[in-house]
Amino acid sequence: METINSRLKNWASILDEKTREQAITTSKMPFIFPHLALMPDAHLGKGATVGSVIPTLGAIIPAAVGVDIGCGMIAVKTQYKERDLPKDRRPLREDIERAIPLSAGKYNNKIVATAQPRIEELTRLAAQAGFDPASYAGHWAHQLGSLGSGNHFIEVSLDEDDSVWLFLHSGSRGIGNRIATKHIKVAQQVAKKYWIDLPDPDLAYLVEGTAEFDSYIKELRWAQHFALLNREEMMDRVIRQFTNWVGGEIQELERINCHHNFTEKETHFGKSVWLSRKGAIRAREGDPGLIPGSMGTASYVVVGKGNPVSLDSSPHGAGREYSRSAARKTFTLEQLREAMKGIEYRDTDAFIDEIPGAYKPIDQVMEDAADLVSIRHKLRQIVNVKGD
Repeated sequence: METINSRLKNWASILDEKTREQAITTSKMPFIFPHLALMPDAHLGKGATVGSVIPTLGAIIPAAVGVDIGCGMIAVKTQYKERDLPKDRRPLREDIERAIPLSAGKYNNKIVATAQPRIEELTRLAAQAGFDPASYAGHWAHQLGSLGSGNHFIEVSLDEDDSVWLFLHSGSRGIGNRIATKHIKVAQQVAKKYWIDLPDPDLAYLVEGTAEFDSYIKELRWAQHFALLNREEMMDRVIRQFTNWVGGEIQELERINCHHNFTEKETHFGKSVWLSRKGAIRAREGDPGLIPGSMGTASYVVVGKGNPVSLDSSPHGAGREYSRSAARKTFTLEQLREAMKGIEYRDTDAFIDEIPGAYKPIDQVMEDAADLVSIRHKLRQIVNVKGD
């Protein structure tokens, strides 16, 4: 761990200068307490650094939560071993791709039975929060159970004992993005109204006790819950497809569902703060967690160590080293195919910007996180599903 200054602690051994400067700028906001914690996977983000843990007194920076509110991971350990699986994995991948809408702007054509009670729950919660999700997206209910694109994925993986895990990464989809975008804009309007001088417009904040703050918190919490239920719905569908493929029911030996873009009220260093984790998971002592690598590399099932200096947090993944445009200029389809050898995936140049080389080495990230989490399982992929 490196102390960059009294208000910025860093766990990233791989850290470019622009990311370091962005984190330093955020750490200087007057309501940061006690310090900002930079995780091993830190990289440049919108306003605040992805892979940062930002504790604030009496204010929240909406962009420091991110536009994919509640994004996170879910994993299920099954009773199956690799030897129990059919040799041909392509039918499973294709069945999952049919069961779950992939890619940006792709949603369900109808609401299936497993999604209905979850949508009813979200409708009740929205009414209690005093807002109508349809004001953001009229088809929001059809977004539940859809994956998205970018680094979101669905995987079948094996641990060190060849036990089968089902693993996926997604968030609050278009509805969460629209909620976040609106409140980032509101914060910027408030800053302009009160002549607040900001080092970056995306560091605009909302002050606790104001109507704008209260509205954001209510809708943020709703979007976080949408994201959690979205992952549950997709996992139910993955389980159904896996069950059909393997020819037997799944026994869930373990299920972990954790956010990595979220805000909660927590107590740290003797004070109650709003803790925003932007690309970081909660890692209190004993907390189960999931840290995926990039496409084609290892993922980890972990347990938190409760490191107080990290504000009980750990990394959420590998973290990008190349922007998407830079990755497309640097890497080739043949390199992607080489990286994905032995893994069933959709062979397309649409995924070049997701090649492992565009990310930090996940094993280095985990080495940097040694005082934040303990590793329970190291997973290797055998099936990968992504959206364009």
